[in-house]
Amino acid sequence: MASMLSRGSQIHLLFLYPLPLFIKRTSGAFNCSTKSTETPTITQEKPPLPKNKLSSQNPNRALKVLEDFEPIIGIETHVQLSTLTKAFCSCPYNYGAQPNTTICPVCMGLPGALPVLNSKVIEFAVKVGLALNCKLFLNSKFDRKQYFYPDLPKGYQISQFDIPIAKDGYVDVDIPVEFGGGHRRFGITRVHMEEDAGKLLHSDNGTNSQVDLNRAGVPLLEIVSEPDMRNGIEAAEYGAELQRLVRYLGVSNGNMQEGSLRCDVNVSVRPIGQSEFGTKGAELDEVVKTYLNNIMQQVVVGKKGILHTSRMTSRALPY
Repeated sequence: MASMLSRGSQIHLLFLYPLPLFIKRTSGAFNCSTKSTETPTITQEKPPLPKNKLSSQNPNRALKVLEDFEPIIGIETHVQLSTLTKAFCSCPYNYGAQPNTTICPVCMGLPGALPVLNSKVIEFAVKVGLALNCKLFLNSKFDRKQYFYPDLPKGYQISQFDIPIAKDGYVDVDIPVEFGGGHRRFGITRVHMEEDAGKLLHSDNGTNSQVDLNRAGVPLLEIVSEPDMRNGIEAAEYGAELQRLVRYLGVSNGNMQEGSLRCDVNVSVRPIGQSEFGTKGAELDEVVKTYLNNIMQQVVVGKKGILHTSRMTSRALPY
């Protein structure tokens, strides 16, 4: 037990915290739970959520918003690479393995553990960069992305910041005829390498969470697009094209249901005809909500069309 000496008296740090913390390891996973010493208090019912201003004030205003504004969509895609070992150690990664069975001092971020880069990660990154028509950097480096999270054992993520492995590319996408047809080119801002974090397993009753570090250190490629998409159909087609590309190159299985392909969608709106990106405002929140509902409907419709036109299996695009 950690302790410190002050004026000849010994003070135990454990008693300085108002909530006792109990840490144990259960069933191969690290179990962390807290117990509150406060007495329960009576809580009042939460007030009902306010209704959408656009729909409550004027039902026709939502339709007018869709006519006067356009969405601006950019996507950050994380691709899990199909290497035999992790990015900086020799541990394998098998999806669905028992928690904390494929870890080592490097995965756990223990003091003195030194990472060694897997050369296959660079090879796969170069393949994807060339396939996306990017400019490759012959000299690149890794950076520390500092943030605290329970499933990040080192307290930082090994990633790339100012000198990624590839940048300034594009991908060509053909929109299906049933959705208007045409050819679209979406810009690629950058492609960089990084490592994945672990995973939290939350209990059903919400009293504790378990940390599984099997996924910690698994190599990832982050593909950042330009904000070139204007509707949900284009966003769905872009994601499907990236999925087909990484599968064709053999760098990833692209199974979204396993977390091998994850998309973070960034959406904003601006008046049609305006070249500058808009700024966030109070009334703009309602406009964004209206467009998000419309985009989600388009993505669902786009998924069905992609599955039909590409003759994929039901596991191809599990949105």
